[in-house]
Amino acid sequence: MLIHHLSQNNSVLNTFLSEIRDEHIQKDGMRFRRNIERIGEILAYEMSKSFSYSAVSVQTPLGKKEVQVVADSLVICSILRAGLPLHQGLLNYFDKSENAFISAYRHHPKNNDEFEIVVEYLAAPKIEGKTLLLADPMLATGQSLVAVFESLKKLGNPKEIHIIAVIGAEEGIHFVKNHFPENTHLWIATIDATLNEKGYIVPGLGDAGDLAYGKKL
Repeated sequence: MLIHHLSQNNSVLNTFLSEIRDEHIQKDGMRFRRNIERIGEILAYEMSKSFSYSAVSVQTPLGKKEVQVVADSLVICSILRAGLPLHQGLLNYFDKSENAFISAYRHHPKNNDEFEIVVEYLAAPKIEGKTLLLADPMLATGQSLVAVFESLKKLGNPKEIHIIAVIGAEEGIHFVKNHFPENTHLWIATIDATLNEKGYIVPGLGDAGDLAYGKKL
């Protein structure tokens, strides 16, 4: 897996990362969502440099100009519900993309810290021969991404796979690396070292879905 760790180079990205981590600023749900969206836009811009391009001729009021535009057929697939602001950030830049949405959540059958990933809902186009963008803001254990990928396989074999995440744990990245094709790209804003006993990223930022849309039962 090819890992693109953006915060290794200083940019305005770090401002947005600091705000989504800050327990005071993140109480503003609208700002939290917008910061995730802006991080998605930055990840989209950097990712776009790796796509295939083809020339098109554009007619202006004064003449014609040949321009290189993205030639890949993109499908953005986000994991509900935390992935929605990140999805919007990607869609702001790749507005001609097809869209897919899938649910994946942690089920605790023994009512303890042990869990399994349950996938219940999928709305998606065919992905055969297309470039698949898998968006999940928090790459913790990596089990959700693997479960989602297994569910998507029935829709075809994509030409390329790009995983887009805001914060990831080293353990989860290693797990994903072992379950995705070797030429998969991971575009990630920043990486934290550890997971706690519940499988949450430390220091992370908390529950991204709750921060974006409110606490769930």
